Amino acid sequence: MTLKSLGFAIEVLSMFTKENPSWGLRDLSKEMGVNHTIIYRILRTFEDKRVLTQNPDSKKYELGPGLAPLLAAYRSKNKMSDLILPIMEALSERTGESVFLTWKEGYEGVTVEIAESSSNIRFAVSKGTRTPLYLGASAKSIMAFLSEEQQNEIIAQGLKKMTEKSTTEKEDLLKDLRIIESRRWAYTEGEYSDDVFGISTPLFNSEGKILASLTIAGPVYRINEDNRQTILAMLMESTEKITEIISIFDKDNYL
Repeated sequence: MTLKSLGFAIEVLSMFTKENPSWGLRDLSKEMGVNHTIIYRILRTFEDKRVLTQNPDSKKYELGPGLAPLLAAYRSKNKMSDLILPIMEALSERTGESVFLTWKEGYEGVTVEIAESSSNIRFAVSKGTRTPLYLGASAKSIMAFLSEEQQNEIIAQGLKKMTEKSTTEKEDLLKDLRIIESRRWAYTEGEYSDDVFGISTPLFNSEGKILASLTIAGPVYRINEDNRQTILAMLMESTEKITEIISIFDKDNYL
């Protein structure tokens, strides 16, 4: 097999994604713009090695158990934190703001990873900091994806005020959570810490269960409507990368 052929075979395999986990021969051929005979030979080779399997009912190809040893080897060689932190550091460098990862632990958010801004004036947070899930963008972007029962349990414990902008009324909080759930990101100003903005996205496991959030934070004077959209776009891009890593390790805890 030439390097060109090998590269194309890997390209075929990469078509099997979370969004498109199975492909029929003709559909895959049409999508890639390649003769179905060529695609068929590659699919059969992967099937022989159990990298792909063919569903006997639909006749579509799916990822197979032959990938398991490779995945196990990858997991044993790497830690989730070692792969996530460089993404956060790159995001911090691009935005000029601090980036932190908040993991859900019970009804609190715990800061488990930080990439600090290089600016003299920046939002500083420490590893291990615990935050109630109703305060600030990093926490609300987790709480918004909990069940209604879980949200009510959190609210029933009491909503404490951290700043003048903290949300302490149940209906106001629930309204905020519905908006966050709908658009899949959260934004707050001065809610957890005075004069600090936070923009955050939720992180889910492969089954769609909320696990954590990724947040960019900095002084309010450095953000406006124009650059907020740019920052959000970069945040979402990094969120996709981290979500892929989380799905590979397939566990609910961070460490």
